[in-house]
Amino acid sequence: MSAPDTGPLAAVHAALLRGLAVVLPNPAPLTCVVAATAPEAVNRAKNRPADQPVALWTHHPRTAARVLRALDLAADTAEIARRLLTDERVTVLAPLRADHAPPPWLAPATHEGWTLLFGARWSPLRPVLDPHPVLYVSSANRTGLPPAPTAARARAMFPDDVPVLDPAALPGTGADSTDTADSAPRAATTTVRLHPDGRMELHRSGAQDGPYSDADAYLEHLRTAHGPGTAP
Repeated sequence: MSAPDTGPLAAVHAALLRGLAVVLPNPAPLTCVVAATAPEAVNRAKNRPADQPVALWTHHPRTAARVLRALDLAADTAEIARRLLTDERVTVLAPLRADHAPPPWLAPATHEGWTLLFGARWSPLRPVLDPHPVLYVSSANRTGLPPAPTAARARAMFPDDVPVLDPAALPGTGADSTDTADSAPRAATTTVRLHPDGRMELHRSGAQDGPYSDADAYLEHLRTAHGPGTAP
């Protein structure tokens, strides 16, 4: 009989099953994130108030479908939200419907009628994420520090009881997990506010809008690529 896996991947699986926070990698140009099945675990790991709002990680198709039905968005605008989350891998700030009770697990990601959603579904991470349809997520940083771009930086920042997953432990990571001398600096995700009428607004600058000259240029890119009438 083979010995049980005691490596970093096993530690991450065990922590998530216990409701504890873990640090997970993202493809370039994104930084690492801290995630857990309990929002207070994310906040404790970041050394901030336990009840501070966090983002919901809509990585699971069933979770994403339930969230999209709860948004105050017409069908075509909800499709834009889905594509921003999955194709652009941005964080989306979206309005909730007043006439529809959202799933209770959406409450920790909701503030004043708006919900914060993170949708990156990086293929190498799917075996880690898929057993947990509801996950909460935030940038991998302790309060007052910049988000960790690498597993090594995350290990130096977070306490020992927060497992850190190096992308090298995941099969199939490929070139998008490797930084070179010419790579753009990693950053936390851009946050886009999506209004009920489909209007997009840059809420927080980040990795995705960094290469553009200004917010207007980036938003024009999003409208061209994902606005109403564009093919999925």
